Amino acid sequence: MNNRTRARTFGSALAGAVLLAGVVLAPPAASAQDRVVLTKGHTDAVDVHYADGELSLKVHDDTVSPAVIRDPADVTFQVLPQAAIEVPADPRYSFLGAVGATVWVLPQTQDPDLLWPGWNTTTLNSGVFTGDKVKLSLVGVDGPGNVTLFGVNAFGDPLIRFRSDDGLPDAIDVPVHTHAHASWAFSAEGSYTLKFQADATLTNGTALTTGPVDYTFVVGELPATGPDVSLSISGMADEYQPGDTVTLNAVQSPQTELDHYHWFSRCQGADDFAVVPGEAGASYSFTATRELNACEYVAKLYDDDHNVVAASEPVSLWVAFPPDPVGPSQTITATIDESQGALVVSVNPDDRSVVLPPAQLSTGGDRWESNGELRPVTVTDTRAGQPGWSVSGQIPGDFTSSGGQSFSSSFLGWTPQVTSQGTGQGAVAGPPVAPYLVGTPGTGLATSNLLASAPNGAGRGTAQLSAGLALSLPTETAAGTYTATLTLTAI
Repeated sequence: MNNRTRARTFGSALAGAVLLAGVVLAPPAASAQDRVVLTKGHTDAVDVHYADGELSLKVHDDTVSPAVIRDPADVTFQVLPQAAIEVPADPRYSFLGAVGATVWVLPQTQDPDLLWPGWNTTTLNSGVFTGDKVKLSLVGVDGPGNVTLFGVNAFGDPLIRFRSDDGLPDAIDVPVHTHAHASWAFSAEGSYTLKFQADATLTNGTALTTGPVDYTFVVGELPATGPDVSLSISGMADEYQPGDTVTLNAVQSPQTELDHYHWFSRCQGADDFAVVPGEAGASYSFTATRELNACEYVAKLYDDDHNVVAASEPVSLWVAFPPDPVGPSQTITATIDESQGALVVSVNPDDRSVVLPPAQLSTGGDRWESNGELRPVTVTDTRAGQPGWSVSGQIPGDFTSSGGQSFSSSFLGWTPQVTSQGTGQGAVAGPPVAPYLVGTPGTGLATSNLLASAPNGAGRGTAQLSAGLALSLPTETAAGTYTATLTLTAI
């Protein structure tokens, strides 16, 4: 990539936003054992929260579905080797180092092959803090090189937010309801500790602070964290009778001195594995019941720092029906009204804003283009009759800006996705919808388009939906920040 192209990728000219309407629970908090390394996808690395009179910093992890809230101490942010670029021959970017020097950059606009961290105050309410803002500071950096966070304006000029090599702390004021991204630049490979802090003043004059909070970034390859060992599960029989004892054993290969395990299970209707409370040994015993039929089990091995060293492949439990009764017996018949139950489509009220990356000129220079991701949409069908369902989306109005400019929502298209679903639910993503282009078919999301569906005789359970978003605008579109509302309908 030449220097001129790299400088252009830092630029910005137009930003769009899509708001979704719906109600579900907020993302759950990850448990302390869920230490993770984030390498690709979107995350609000510095996520500001206020609850019970205290200000705190969390990590909103969107790299998993559904998203979870994590403690920064449980997260390592990896800047992959492919983030390396050369400093361009553009004096505006001299703060990155000498021309041609290598820096590792997580860009302001999303690259699907890299991590996309940002900061977020969308959980904070108006009227709570003086000036409806918090102060976000980078108060310290410990690592092998310099760290700079910067944005780029419509003219390609860098706007430095935080910079470690000219003295810290650096601070910016962040309004509530803000979700923002910048380029994160590191001058050398290795492990860094970035200390962020949030401060605010309540409207009654009370000063709040999180104090310095450590964030761990590793630039380049991760150091080895433990022995090279694999894990498998032995002891699972082909079939059990109700009441039989099931004993599963975690087997290391080769055997090590590590002896800290956790067991996880996932039964029908569940999307994710859940930890089995109290089971931290190499063996796990329980009683087989028909309710556990088709459940899956996984074992994980941990080192002394509670990092996952190895995880087994899932094994499945099969439990036979009880034998036919003999002697005096009774037959009990239960009837389920197939008309009962409900179909519900919802989105997380704290995760319903889609902020598209600043638009870039197309390769041909004739369009403004930006790509993003729809926030998770949850469909839950509890109807016994399983009549099937369909979920559609439409932006009935135009995108508008605070300055009164607008453009048609037909310029936004999507590629629907089913990111997870229950066993046998049968959900299928709808067809891609292209943004409107003069002279070509397609009306974008100005009309109702199918996001996903489940056929008659299926659909029961919970499915997670999403969509890749594609914005394509004429170059004469006025610069500004535009918003519109996507309406979801389930039938």
